[in-house]
Amino acid sequence: MKPEDCSRVTSQLKLNTRVFKLYKEKYRNITELARAMGISAGYIYKVRQGKRNINQKFIIGAIKAFPEYNLDALFYVDSEGRPVNISNKLPEFREYTCQKYPNELNEDLIVMIEDLIERRRQNQNDE
Repeated sequence: MKPEDCSRVTSQLKLNTRVFKLYKEKYRNITELARAMGISAGYIYKVRQGKRNINQKFIIGAIKAFPEYNLDALFYVDSEGRPVNISNKLPEFREYTCQKYPNELNEDLIVMIEDLIERRRQNQNDE
């Protein structure tokens, strides 16, 4: 895939979360969720309203607040308001994150997410 093709694809994609659907099962309110995630309630509200993008702290916080859920259950890539099935037409995770979030995600988080993705794939293959 050419870099210009990758930019075109990634500019149409957005990382979204199911945290706002899941939190009501475990937490009483956004403030309690924010405490569990280790981020401010204001930031969570802004993500919920679409005024802020999901960043590294949000991802790490969601993983801490919902350890019983895997990454696929917490986050998904959205294109025009619906989940996208990952195919060979899309860039690999590392390539996508480096282009889409060049300053937000560090190497350690990318490695951790890649490991979680690989574990998920192995679990699905084992089933």
